Amino acid sequence: MSEPVIISVVPNTPVVSRDMLSRLDVNGPRYTSYPTADRFVEAYGPAHYRQALQQRAEGGGVIGGAATPLSVYVHIPFCESVCYYCACNKVITKHHERATEYLEALRTEIQLVSSQLGAPQPLSQLHFGGGTPTFLTDEELGGLMTTLRTAFRFVEGGEYAIEIDPRTIDAARLKRLAAMGFNRLSFGVQDFDPEVQQAVHRVQPFEQVAALMQAARDEGFLSINMDLIYGLPKQTPESFQRTLQQVSSLKPDRIALYAYAHLPQRFKPQRRIHAADLPRAEDKIGMLSTAIEAFGQAGYDYIGMDHFALHHDSLAVAKRQGRLHRNFQGYSTHPDSDLIALGVSAIGKVGAHYCQNAKTLEEYYDALRAGELPIVRGLTLSRDDLVRRAVIMAVMCQGRVDYESIELAYLIDFKQYFEAELRLLEPLVESGLVQMESDGVRVTPLGWYFVRAVAMVFDRYIQADKTLERFSRII
Repeated sequence: MSEPVIISVVPNTPVVSRDMLSRLDVNGPRYTSYPTADRFVEAYGPAHYRQALQQRAEGGGVIGGAATPLSVYVHIPFCESVCYYCACNKVITKHHERATEYLEALRTEIQLVSSQLGAPQPLSQLHFGGGTPTFLTDEELGGLMTTLRTAFRFVEGGEYAIEIDPRTIDAARLKRLAAMGFNRLSFGVQDFDPEVQQAVHRVQPFEQVAALMQAARDEGFLSINMDLIYGLPKQTPESFQRTLQQVSSLKPDRIALYAYAHLPQRFKPQRRIHAADLPRAEDKIGMLSTAIEAFGQAGYDYIGMDHFALHHDSLAVAKRQGRLHRNFQGYSTHPDSDLIALGVSAIGKVGAHYCQNAKTLEEYYDALRAGELPIVRGLTLSRDDLVRRAVIMAVMCQGRVDYESIELAYLIDFKQYFEAELRLLEPLVESGLVQMESDGVRVTPLGWYFVRAVAMVFDRYIQADKTLERFSRII
């Protein structure tokens, strides 16, 4: 009989056994999209993306009589120092003058995109990510925001966010960011334990982050997110519990809690992390369980997989109202939003199209110098892709798939269309991760630990080739 390793935070649910861990702690996608980005093809290029933008422009961004929300993501790749855990597309440099050429390229890309969209379209969501967006000076950030305001119409009440490295900012700079129009912040923290911070080459004292959090509140930012990672080197259940207590004391509006994905064969900085220093799978799931319990007691709703939000936060409200969506930045309040992605390696979605920009600065610059959109790969979704995307997003966002809603939206017989997949769910039902009901499929509270495994059942590409090595571990 397998030794149980944790007890679910919800009473009367099965324990997670070592046997269950060995069966379900496999590699799998995070499903920030479906199909996943590894399915993009190089046959998709700038002409396809122009067509997607033109179709949006011709329809006025309207589908089914309602305007499709528009989001913009801007990737700033530069960082002054490397964090060993990082898997983002980044450029490590202390030469801030390198930003000049990049910003000129971004302005060219914005102009090319906006020329296809026509009149400035309403923008309800903006996210600056990286890299380190605050690598840019205030003048550079302000100029970029001015360019974006020329190309898009920022709507009142929109969400305009920027990722913050606490080591690169102070209270005075937060004030200037607010004056530029940013109203949401995301602090990259990962862990407060000094030994863990040393192991991942990211040292930032708790007191520094606490002071910045208070300054941001004093400045009136509408929402503050904090990023954490579990499964880092030198992390233990005890040290992580201390971090959870410190985070709860700061009361960020949202918390993103990601599982560390150790893929040193793909990401060179991770080769500086010793595998022997990483916590065991049972310790990782224990950390996740402890986090769910600790944040629940601190007043947070568990949004799903890797997100928490205070009960009154718009993300928690969207979850309760069934309006939650998942995109390349994680969970979002903007369902069915088109996402314009700007900058090197950025991934976007417009209608039934996914697209990705060039991954290197040289290739990105070359395309824009030639007056061409820097798209190097992407995908036009098939009808089957759209059906499965709806099912997988329902699993990931609501933990439930209602047969009738899928049948009405896509004119299928759910049980017939997914006959093979429903059979594949049977072992997960037996393990207490999924409940089969007369009108749908529901992920149990225990099943949230392995929700990616549930979603994978409906992934036609994975079921066809079973190739999972390119993905991170589920736990």
